[in-house]
Amino acid sequence: MTNETFMITGAMGCIGAWVLRNLVQEGTRVVATDLATDPVRPRQVLSTDELAQVKFAKLDVTDLNSVRSLVEAEGITHIVHLAGLQVPFCRANPSLGAAVNVVGTVNMFEAARHAGIKGLAYASSLAVLGPAEDYPEGPVMDNVALLPRTLYGVYKAANEGTARIYWQDWKVGSVGLRPYIVYGVGRDQGMTSDIAKAILAAVVKRPYHIRFDGPVGLQHANDVAKMFIGAARAHYQGAAMCNLRNDIIEVAEFVKLLKAEQPDAQTTFATNSPLPFPWDLDDGGLRQILGGIPYTPVQETIHNDLAHFRGLVDKGLIDLKQLDN
Repeated sequence: MTNETFMITGAMGCIGAWVLRNLVQEGTRVVATDLATDPVRPRQVLSTDELAQVKFAKLDVTDLNSVRSLVEAEGITHIVHLAGLQVPFCRANPSLGAAVNVVGTVNMFEAARHAGIKGLAYASSLAVLGPAEDYPEGPVMDNVALLPRTLYGVYKAANEGTARIYWQDWKVGSVGLRPYIVYGVGRDQGMTSDIAKAILAAVVKRPYHIRFDGPVGLQHANDVAKMFIGAARAHYQGAAMCNLRNDIIEVAEFVKLLKAEQPDAQTTFATNSPLPFPWDLDDGGLRQILGGIPYTPVQETIHNDLAHFRGLVDKGLIDLKQLDN
């Protein structure tokens, strides 16, 4: 893998941090890009020595010239595009949301096209889908109708269309992944971060209320990072848009498993407040591309995350103010 150089956009985010960790630990050269310059989340999952192996570069994904220049200067062979603004930010500033989420993604495809990059994976979202009642019973397939109910979802749907046209017109292959609830160390923003925050709260013996219930799809950040890396390495010939699945679990069952690992956890959850997304997702498309899905059972991830969070708390490397949101 020594001939590879990965560029990660949105590298200061949760999934980005775990992508960096996996690539560094296998000895792959990686260029981490973001508008932020303080590696808060990467510092939570990589050691000081590992961080020193990452080349960090400030990058505005809406600036095509900057994107193309960096890709060419660094000899990038693979792109994992994670940069984006989440639901509340897109609602508050739709124009900026469109610039970052849509134009920024177009720029990644343009850079890949001109540099001849064959390995491109990007973050779509389950938000491209409508509520569960919009779909027939049974597993929701990758190719169902996209019926987003938020601007964020509309922008992500546009990105999937962009990917399709770049394959049609220029044979730029790509894999877009649609995570549901990503949890683990570093996940500290958005409503669905409640799962990760509940584990952290249990470590510091603080009450925590998860704001939703019902069945959900859980994907641990480390597993998702491996999916993105594998998707980029697949050099997929086409424009694949893939659902993620891994653990399908009731929030009540998650709380039960957390308390089995941490009996004094003061975790509660909302009732009759399901998230507005289908949870029974078919991941056969991604399985075919990767040949197998990175998967760590939820009980094991809870155990590992409790230990990881304890170490961060002891070292003062995590901001507990996130538990107030």
